[in-house]
Amino acid sequence: MQECGHVLNGSPAPSPSFPSFPGNEPPSPSASRLHLRIDTMCTLVVLLSALLLADRWVVPARAADTVEIDTREAPPRCPRRVTNGDFVRFHYNGTLPDGTPFESSYSAGEAYGMFVGKEQMTKGLDQGLLEMCVNELRLIKIPSHLAYGSKGVDGKIPADSSLHFSVQLLDVWNLEDKVQVESYDIPKQCSRKVQSSDYVRYHYNGTLLDGTSFDSSYSRNQTYNTYVGIGWLIAGMDQGLIGMCIGEHRHITIPPMLAYGEKGYEPVIPPQASLVFNVVLLDLHNPKDTVLINTTFSPNNCTRHTQAKDFIRYHYNGTLLDGTMFDSSYQRNKTYDTYLGMGYIIKGMDEGLLGMCMGEHRMITMPPHLAYGEQGTGSIPGSAVLVFNVILVDFHNPTDEVQTETFALPDECTRKSRKGDLMRFRYNTTLMDGTLLDSSDMYGKTYNVVLGSGRLVKGMESALAGMCVGEKRRGIIPPHLAYGEEGIAGEVPGSAVLLFDVDLLGIEEGLPEGYLFIWHNEVPPNLFELMDGDKDEKITLEEFSSYIKKEVDNGKGRLAPGFEADSIIKDMFSNQDRNKDGEISAPEFKLKADEDLENHDEL
Repeated sequence: MQECGHVLNGSPAPSPSFPSFPGNEPPSPSASRLHLRIDTMCTLVVLLSALLLADRWVVPARAADTVEIDTREAPPRCPRRVTNGDFVRFHYNGTLPDGTPFESSYSAGEAYGMFVGKEQMTKGLDQGLLEMCVNELRLIKIPSHLAYGSKGVDGKIPADSSLHFSVQLLDVWNLEDKVQVESYDIPKQCSRKVQSSDYVRYHYNGTLLDGTSFDSSYSRNQTYNTYVGIGWLIAGMDQGLIGMCIGEHRHITIPPMLAYGEKGYEPVIPPQASLVFNVVLLDLHNPKDTVLINTTFSPNNCTRHTQAKDFIRYHYNGTLLDGTMFDSSYQRNKTYDTYLGMGYIIKGMDEGLLGMCMGEHRMITMPPHLAYGEQGTGSIPGSAVLVFNVILVDFHNPTDEVQTETFALPDECTRKSRKGDLMRFRYNTTLMDGTLLDSSDMYGKTYNVVLGSGRLVKGMESALAGMCVGEKRRGIIPPHLAYGEEGIAGEVPGSAVLLFDVDLLGIEEGLPEGYLFIWHNEVPPNLFELMDGDKDEKITLEEFSSYIKKEVDNGKGRLAPGFEADSIIKDMFSNQDRNKDGEISAPEFKLKADEDLENHDEL
């Protein structure tokens, strides 16, 4: 037997023979086994030589007997690859090896769909589609025996033809598939999640699995609003929305049997299409929801809470559940003022403001059926849950009277203030939230006023009545006893409750009600003659004024305190000058005791 037939230089090698045994016997079985091993080794050496010297050896060409795959384009992400049993949708161009086209899904205007591994087209295509990703582009070369073999396809594919398919995968799913949910951008706080029978508002982009868009709520500039879990949505969307939080973003992938199935939704969703929804949840509520109140700040001392029919003033920021602001009293730099529990505001606000304290902060969340309902209003969309962050500035009731609170009393109090007294005091006037409106300290002097003279609002007059010198008191004055609904432009808001803090420093006793001047002793019997200085039986203003001032200076009488003497005397003279001729005659002249108390303030 020869050694291996070729060596590296291509020359035949010498042919050594097996060693001779005594008697020139045939080779033993062990020698035969050795011969077999040498033959095997020679074969391996020849094959190795052929690989190393490929440039010097010519291997006869032969047709491929397996499917060849050439990936032309690969997507950056491939969360899923095709396996046997999957349903796939793809576009393709089919050609013969020389480039002659025989069929194209593009020409047909419709992607091709099939189950992989069930020979719905060819065995070779079943193999070539395995491990493909959506949006991958492959050139699949299929040998004849894995295509249409010796029969071919009349008029299209000759017998024994290899086929080339340029395939782009659009969709893949399996009958075992469920809804796939991928959450991202999840809010840190989630006090409530979507449940079956909830009503939700959300934005979405809807695409096929290859990214082709078929619908978007953003393009309509309107959220999609619906109930969850009661059949108003496709089954996959019903499942995909369950458990979402407000502000959460989800990537929901739905197989066709949980979407639009075999029929699709022409012209935008083809049959047997997987759907992908990118969803952000903006709002949710349940028809059984009530107003939700969260008190974020409560003052320490709260002696009174809001009730129905109270008039309230409050500041607020109004937002949707996702934080979108739709209104704010702060932007108008003016509180919202209204009656409570009388239908002037939406039901949810009427409920949410009950039981509040002055200065309390609340977050009031109300479902749409207690707000603006399905229609919405202005910048508030239909079926929107509303959130109001409220600070109660003040409140009162139209039946309220002035309330007083004494902080300090003198050890002795011999006389309390009453109408007509000249009062000297220091004061601060503020709103209920502490905003300073006015103060005697601003002017650096005390304030002096005659109680009941009309120089103060009614509520302040009431707060000052019955005080002792040295007393410190606070009056809480409702707006109908202060500056009313209009207030004072730029100074006092309309419908504002006032806090009037007073420190009474002194009282000058006033005259009896209706008097401008009194005598300390008996009234002179011949008063007219005493005033008529020139004895012409007429009293002029000059004569009248001179006499009254002299009596005051002599301590025989006194004028009402708190007013200029000339002004009081002029009023007294005017009251006596009944015919308004500038002089007082004897018939016109009468004492106070002789007058109708309701019409004259005089001697």
